[in-house]
Amino acid sequence: MNLNTAIEWTDTSWNPVRGCTKVSEGCDHCYAEAIDNRWNGPGAFTNVRLVREVLDAPLRWRDPRMVFVNSMGDLFHDAVPDDFIVEVFTRMWWAPKHTFQVLTKRHARMAALLPRIEEQLRAREADLALLDAPTPLVWPLPNVWLGVSVESQRWADIRIPALLRTPAAVRFLSVEPLLGPVDLSRWLGVEWMESFQGWGAELLASLAGRVGPGGGVGWVIAGGESGPGARPPHPDWLRTLRDQCQAAEVPFFFKQWGQWTPDLSGRGRQVDVPPDGHTLPPSEAPAEAPAEGSARMRRVISKHQAGRELDGRTWDQMPAGAVTR
Repeated sequence: MNLNTAIEWTDTSWNPVRGCTKVSEGCDHCYAEAIDNRWNGPGAFTNVRLVREVLDAPLRWRDPRMVFVNSMGDLFHDAVPDDFIVEVFTRMWWAPKHTFQVLTKRHARMAALLPRIEEQLRAREADLALLDAPTPLVWPLPNVWLGVSVESQRWADIRIPALLRTPAAVRFLSVEPLLGPVDLSRWLGVEWMESFQGWGAELLASLAGRVGPGGGVGWVIAGGESGPGARPPHPDWLRTLRDQCQAAEVPFFFKQWGQWTPDLSGRGRQVDVPPDGHTLPPSEAPAEAPAEGSARMRRVISKHQAGRELDGRTWDQMPAGAVTR
């Protein structure tokens, strides 16, 4: 992977939207904000910009690739007009050889807007009928994966139900930066739909085999935080996510340890991470005996030094049908 991005789980990034504003604690040390402010000045990132000149870029890419949509913003930000989001989905429809990964923290707007997007694309297909549409419209778009960021149990409980109400070929989670223990088990299978009647039963039938076992979450990415101010994860939080995914036969991708590693053999400041999440930033942690079940982590110079191995191996699992290079 990685044609023009350092992100391990994709090939390239496509940014028709640039800029964003913070919505939860996972945004506190946003890498995209740091990059944008470095190039455009402090505070520039909060100015959400539509980059219309790159809309057609995926139509010109010759080889199939995995495409992360908006590594430098959020497609479903309130400042992005509905019609522009339709334009982005139109390009994804017209570029079926690529797989597009759309990740958002604006779960509610995504779930609410998808029906209108489908309506607009069907109207556009009808208008193109005499001119031959580039490719027949299938909904949900089979080459578009939709995901939400989940940094804690609180946001898992809020964002994942909205994601599961959203039609998608694959639904995925980015559990990064992981700031506390997260239990995903209720969303990795069909339990969330078993009590539904009518609409829910129809949805379950329509999703069978399309988004992972039983129609729940189809892919989980997990990782620690990197960069200045990075908060260390407890290794057991990552192990638990891996084990949940393995038990449910859901692909698991361990992206990084980030700025902290459980390897204590080298140089670097060490902190004890409590098992139930962070109560104080490491620099403010009191000098007292660590809580039972705490894990000691060592700060390193870069995420590359910390590596990507979890219990002695890498976890690079991808959903079926992922583009491989």
